[in-house]
Amino acid sequence: MKTDNALPAAAPASLAERIRLDMDGFTPSEKKAAHLLLSHYPFAGLDTVAEFASRAGISAPSVLRFVSRLGFSGFPDFQKHLREELEAQLLSPLAKASPSDKSHGAPALASFAEAVIGNLRATVENIAPTEFDAVVALLGDPHRRIHFTGGRFTGALARYAESHFRIVRSHVDFIEGQPVLWRDRMIEIGRKDVIVAFDIRRYQEDVTALCEAAAKQGATVVLLTDPWLSPIARVARHVLPAHIVAPSNWDSSAGLLLLTEALVAAVTKRLWDTAKPRMEAVERLRSEKP
Repeated sequence: MKTDNALPAAAPASLAERIRLDMDGFTPSEKKAAHLLLSHYPFAGLDTVAEFASRAGISAPSVLRFVSRLGFSGFPDFQKHLREELEAQLLSPLAKASPSDKSHGAPALASFAEAVIGNLRATVENIAPTEFDAVVALLGDPHRRIHFTGGRFTGALARYAESHFRIVRSHVDFIEGQPVLWRDRMIEIGRKDVIVAFDIRRYQEDVTALCEAAAKQGATVVLLTDPWLSPIARVARHVLPAHIVAPSNWDSSAGLLLLTEALVAAVTKRLWDTAKPRMEAVERLRSEKP
């Protein structure tokens, strides 16, 4: 850990995060290119210039100007960066470097904590406040039904979020990600429903399928993911990416937990007039003797 009390520098933003943060400043053509890339990230950018331009509905020179606007020397440089991000997306715990290769003699706890603090800073710095506020407004709408879901590891975070939101508002539940368990739930999903999905790299196809099915029925999808974006981003109205890289064979969920607890705090504040009586009722029930 740093001895001068300085916080570690935030990790650099992914290209997807940079695009989302800069979207309001793009020209109409650049916005079309950006929306296409984000809707099928990063694969849409691996087409040829002509194919990308055709799919985005803009000219090839507009594509090249968009790439230049993002800071790349040309389309090959842009695609090289996307391929590197794609490789990062697909990394398994075994594919990462051995833990012994990363220690450099530093104390294990301090080294890991420093990386996590950097992740937290990067997570906050690369999410537009307006996007976070929009999610708070959505989750704080009492007319909406909220459903949390996640994968093998992220499901625990979804459960954690559901446990808190269930106390401060009504119409909150958890949907298991396996198709055999969620398909019969789809008959209840419609335009008043919000699916809050947690999904980070080595993304789970079953959770993606759940969100795609819900979106087709008019539900609003909110995605908490990593900087490289789960495929769920294709159907998500709102995306909150968290930085997850740590000096470990395992990714860190601290950034996702930060976002979860910040959402819980903001929604509780937003709904305080109705949340407080619910919380008081819960406390009374807990104080009753069996």
